[in-house]
Parts: sequence; C-alpha cells; structure tokens
Amino acid sequence: MRLFQNLINQIRESVDGNFGIMDDTGLILGCTDERLTGTTHPLIDEIAGDNRDETETQGWIFRKVYFRNRLEFIVYTDIASVHGKALLSMFAINVANLRTYHEDRFDKANFFKNVITDNILPGDIQGRAKELHIPFNTCRVVFLVKTEKVKDVHPHDIVLGLFPKKQRDFVIALDEETLVLIKELKDDNDYDEVDRTAKVIIDTLNTELMVKAQIGIGSIVDNIRDIGLSFKEAQTALQIGSIFDSDKAIIDYNNLGIGRLIYQLPVKMCRLFLKEVFKKGSFESLDQETLLTIQKFFENNLNVSETSRQLYVHRNTLVYRLDKIQKTTGLDLRKFDDAIIFKVSLLVKKYLDKAESMQGELI
Repeated sequence: MRLFQNLINQIRESVDGNFGIMDDTGLILGCTDERLTGTTHPLIDEIAGDNRDETETQGWIFRKVYFRNRLEFIVYTDIASVHGKALLSMFAINVANLRTYHEDRFDKANFFKNVITDNILPGDIQGRAKELHIPFNTCRVVFLVKTEKVKDVHPHDIVLGLFPKKQRDFVIALDEETLVLIKELKDDNDYDEVDRTAKVIIDTLNTELMVKAQIGIGSIVDNIRDIGLSFKEAQTALQIGSIFDSDKAIIDYNNLGIGRLIYQLPVKMCRLFLKEVFKKGSFESLDQETLLTIQKFFENNLNVSETSRQLYVHRNTLVYRLDKIQKTTGLDLRKFDDAIIFKVSLLVKKYLDKAESMQGELI
C-alpha cells in the first residue's frame, strides 16, 4: 500500500481528478482520497464479473492489470473519457513496473530462484538474504519435482498448499512440468523429514491430481550459498534415476548406487565394455522371456528355487533357460562373478540406450 500510495501522490499533483488502485478482491491499495485506502471498493463485484479489460460505469473508468496472465490489480479514475483513459494507461504501466520491481527486489521465492539458477553473484547472496530477513546459516534441502504433462493440471498449486509457511519453505515453478521445493530442516541429519516430505508430495499428486511424478533430492546444506549445489544434485539424481531407476518415484542424490559410477563413464568406454562382454549379437538374441527370467533371477539373489516359483515354471525349466543363456553369452548367471558382470552390463546398456536416444532427439 505504501508503494502504491507514494506513486499516486507523485502523479496527483499533475492531475485534476480522482484515481486509485485496488487488488482483485476490491481492497483499495492506494487512492487520491487516502481515507479510502484499506477499504473495499463498492463496485468490485460488477467490475470483476465483467470480461472486458476496460469498463465504464457510474462515472468511473476501470482498467484491469495482469501479471503473468493473472489479474492482480484494477486501476480506476473518475476523469472524463479520453483524458481518463490516457491516465489509466500510464498508471497501469507504472503499476506493472512497480510490481515487477517488487518481485525482483523483495520476493523471497524469487530470490531463491535466482540462487538455484545462478542469476545472482555468489558474493551478493549473503547481503540480499540479510535485506530480505532470511536466515543465512540454516539447514535446507532441495526437492526437484518432475511431473508428466497433463492439460489443465497445476501441480505447483497443490504443492504450494502443502507448504504454506512461506517464510521457511519456498515452492518455485520452473515450467509447467517442473517445480522446486526448498525446505528448511532442523539440522543436517533430519533425513526422516526429508523422506516424509518426498512421500507426501508424491502421494498428494497421485491422489488429488492423478499425476505421476518423480522427485530428485539434493544434499542437505547449511547455508543459502550452497542451495545451488543441492539443486544441481537433485537434477543429477533425476537424470540418473530416469536411466537406472525409472520406476522409482523418489531418487536421493546420496543413494544413487552403481548408477552414479556408470553415469560418469564416457560413452566410448561403455561401448568397448559391452563389446568385450558380449559376443556380436549375443545380447540382442535374448528374447523378452529370457530377459524377464534374468531380471527375476537377480531379484531373488540367484536363488533357482524361488525364481522358478515366482515365474510359475518347473525348476528344470529354469535351469534349462540359464544353460541357454550361458551358451549364448558365455556367462553362467549361477556364478557370482558372471552374475555381477551381466548385471553391470545391463545397466551400461540402459545408459547407452538413453544417451543414444537423447542424441537422436538433438539431431
């Protein structure tokens, strides 16, 4: 209100008439008659229900001001037609500029967005945090939430409703499918809260919006400057998870397993490894039934009896399949060393397929 009232005070000395600004609920934020500031405009229902951006009624002209395609303010005046419209046009531009300045300068969520996207110099971070009254040395963690694209569904609004304490937790929309939660924690060992938060987000998106989501979690950091690092770790977690654990909804950067190592390997080295392990065409000759058998065999820790039971096949049938795999690939999955080689090879194959797919999309 102070910012808008100051703007009105600067303009009204050059204007012969009344004008003001209210928000989308009708609350007057500034007016030439300062006694009305803080009250509700009597015509708000009529103006808000009108689909036009500019309306004239009862001797007043009203113009709607949008920000990010959302109605935020309505400016108005009782000055006659041509001069009144010119005033509102100029006033609306000033209001929009003031709103943008206010967001860039004073919005805490926007400050955190600048931190994670490297749009603020590292040396300026502590000073800006102090201006915004944000504790600098506090434990926080970044959740990066990726959802499938669904028309008329807004995951940002749902997640925002889960964390209403805007002074501690910040929800930032990067695009229609990606949002970030920066959550404050009690200490750097508050992993139970991290796990609980991720599960609540996944469950809520699944039940309320019926949207499939995947969350990447960065490391817990103890100061604002390192939040950018936690964000990049969350990005990496999602990238690695999409390759090696695409069926998992929650992927923690600190629990990436062997996928972390393979992801760091050059593509050329991975191709050489697969060429060394599998004779030409040996892997490609394995059908879906055989690959399912291998997957179940690994899931059951190389236990023949349990695997045959889950596959609903006779034990001898499974042994026959394992013998056939050995004949085709040269690897006996009943032997621990061969099983490890085959398991790693499957992960490397996943990585290569993803890398080639991404390269094809770029082309």
